[in-house]
Amino acid sequence: MQYHRPLLEGILVKRYKRFFADVDYNGKTILAHVPNSGSMKGCSEPGSPCRFTFDDSPTRKIKYTLQMVRSSQSWVGVNTQVPNKIVFEAFEKKLLPHWRKFNCGQREVAINGKTRIDFAFWKNRSRKEASLKDKIEFKSINLKKSKKKFHFVEVKNVSLSEDGTALFPDSVTERGQKHLKELIQLVEWGHSAEILFTIQRMDVERFAPADHIDAEYGKLLRRANKKGVIITPLLCHLTEKEVLLTKKTLPLLL
Repeated sequence: MQYHRPLLEGILVKRYKRFFADVDYNGKTILAHVPNSGSMKGCSEPGSPCRFTFDDSPTRKIKYTLQMVRSSQSWVGVNTQVPNKIVFEAFEKKLLPHWRKFNCGQREVAINGKTRIDFAFWKNRSRKEASLKDKIEFKSINLKKSKKKFHFVEVKNVSLSEDGTALFPDSVTERGQKHLKELIQLVEWGHSAEILFTIQRMDVERFAPADHIDAEYGKLLRRANKKGVIITPLLCHLTEKEVLLTKKTLPLLL
């Protein structure tokens, strides 16, 4: 994913009310939107270098958006809207070998009245190239009995790191726990399912659940692994011009 223009750089003054940050930019304090509902533990320290975008659209009340914060060893992507965009690009490029058999897909799939999964992929024999433009009303399908099988993918952004290990989540996530339960159920119904962790930092060597933050999530991730849910921790490459999902899958510590 390329930014429309190179990122601006400043110093993070403080993050507050989850979605706001004050940034020192060329000696002036500006207000930036923070598109991240997590704790941003380890990457929201006052005084940290940060990168942000500017959008002069008349519909925007806050013109700046926080994109990255510098930790001690790496830039860290904190915009949780980025992962789905780079996974969409990766699907079109067939980045992962097990995606190559799918040529159709859909984003924001409502599998029931309470849950949306980020992506569903499937095979359409009449289509030659990959596309995410097809539309299926998944709520009208009995996925438990459906003869047509789908590959469901839930995407999570990873920004937390400790001692070279990327960790998720950075705060207790009941929503994330629910997604894991749904993925397990989809596998039990004969579909395939995957949770893809986009690791928006480049100073880590392995991935693990953050049991000390959300023990229940770690327990469910291990259960999902045993049930056959694919767990894919992928490293991102970050620059001041773009964020790319790489093919580098980190070792999984469960």
